[in-house]
Amino acid sequence: MGCCLTSWFSKKQTALAISTTEAEYVSVGKACQQALWMKQALVDYGIRLDDIPIMCDNKGAIDLSKNPVQHSRTKHIEIRHHFLRDNVQKGNISIEKVSSEDNIADILTKPLKREPFNYLRLGLGMMEQID
Repeated sequence: MGCCLTSWFSKKQTALAISTTEAEYVSVGKACQQALWMKQALVDYGIRLDDIPIMCDNKGAIDLSKNPVQHSRTKHIEIRHHFLRDNVQKGNISIEKVSSEDNIADILTKPLKREPFNYLRLGLGMMEQID
């Protein structure tokens, strides 16, 4: 992760999610908004990016972002949250699966034991290996 452009944002969701898939879908949608803003900011400096990968550890949210068909289980999700799906279809971003063990965001959101904490801390690229 040390070579990647990273943004971190924390906010209590205002939308009521019925499932973890929906909650992750809304969160990844917020990450999409942030990534597209950073992409535009970089254009102002002459740096152009094509496809921006966003990492997600929820298969249901990934599938929902790639499937344009409205299902009975997703019809209650507000239209504004489908911004993510629209940008995946346009090719502005891609959603990639990251395993829960390698999800660096977990260091900021979950209590972890020493081993996983140290592993994810190295992934942040902010510290060297301590033996």
